[in-house]
Amino acid sequence: MSEYVASVVWSRQADEEFVDNKYSRAHRWEFDGGLSVAASSSPHIVPLPYSVVENIDPEEAFIASLSSCHMLFFLSIVAKHQIKIDSYIDNAVGVMEKDNQGRMAMTQVTLKPAVKPAAGHKLSLAQLESFHHQAHELCFIANSVKTNIVTEIDYLGET
Repeated sequence: MSEYVASVVWSRQADEEFVDNKYSRAHRWEFDGGLSVAASSSPHIVPLPYSVVENIDPEEAFIASLSSCHMLFFLSIVAKHQIKIDSYIDNAVGVMEKDNQGRMAMTQVTLKPAVKPAAGHKLSLAQLESFHHQAHELCFIANSVKTNIVTEIDYLGET
């Protein structure tokens, strides 16, 4: 078993009434390695000026954690097959809507990984699909959620 810790820190500003629901949702996420990330509610959920557009919101972090977990397993699998990768970019997209119980939920996350093998390293489309499937099966975060996760592969290898 492994245990992970993250601290979420928020404070009311002195000039905010709070009970009128007009307060900043800006806060910080603090992690055990010392990283502090500026966070906020999504402006899609809580209007400006009470959200901070520049800060990461929980919905973006959810998508990023799924994408990152998938990528880390994918890279590990490819490395075990002695295939060198130069780059991996995923422009993942999440959809927030009512689920089949009528509750707002992140119902689907589409991973859109674009993988570029290093010069002289071949990665067939069949291998790419297999490795992405394996990565999805192994991803701890994907195994922890009920969100539908779709992978749309962008093949950047030689044909």
